[in-house]
Amino acid sequence: MSKPPRRLAIGSALALLIGPRLAAAPPGEGEAKRGAGAPMTNARLDALIRRLDPEAKGGAGFWRLTVESREVLVITDEKADRMGVMTEVAKAGDLDRKNLYRLLQANFDTALDARYSIAKDTLWSAFIHPLGSLRDEQFLAAIGQVVNLAATHGTTYSSGLLVFRGGDSGELQRRELIERLLKKGLGI
Repeated sequence: MSKPPRRLAIGSALALLIGPRLAAAPPGEGEAKRGAGAPMTNARLDALIRRLDPEAKGGAGFWRLTVESREVLVITDEKADRMGVMTEVAKAGDLDRKNLYRLLQANFDTALDARYSIAKDTLWSAFIHPLGSLRDEQFLAAIGQVVNLAATHGTTYSSGLLVFRGGDSGELQRRELIERLLKKGLGI
């Protein structure tokens, strides 16, 4: 019998969490926590993923972990310098025109770095980024955004960060999950 997935609790704003704590770190320590300077690697991603979910499966280019009771996939290709974080949201065939329209609106103003995408008849919440230039906090925030975007499908369609004010979605975001993942993943 398998253990139930660990749920990460939810907290507050990304900038308030990272800024003061890393700024107060001794010289060099803040950079190490942020992963500044060194290119992101599968080994460093593995360490971050294991901090979030010690029972994560896989490694070296493909991981499955649980965040907020949701299976999250992390896929990398070091040669192509690409990394993706994704989770399933719904069957694409079940989406009506109104929902598809709303997804595209969200991709403009509330999805931010994560995006709704369709592949293999599945609606996904996904974040794609060059691997080498990815910083630790970007990766951890990406996981939070992907999970938030999936969880808010059908309601606020929000990744949990800021709202781009030029769009149609003006609601406050679910930033708490992103803060918790950063705190746990960076060990602060």
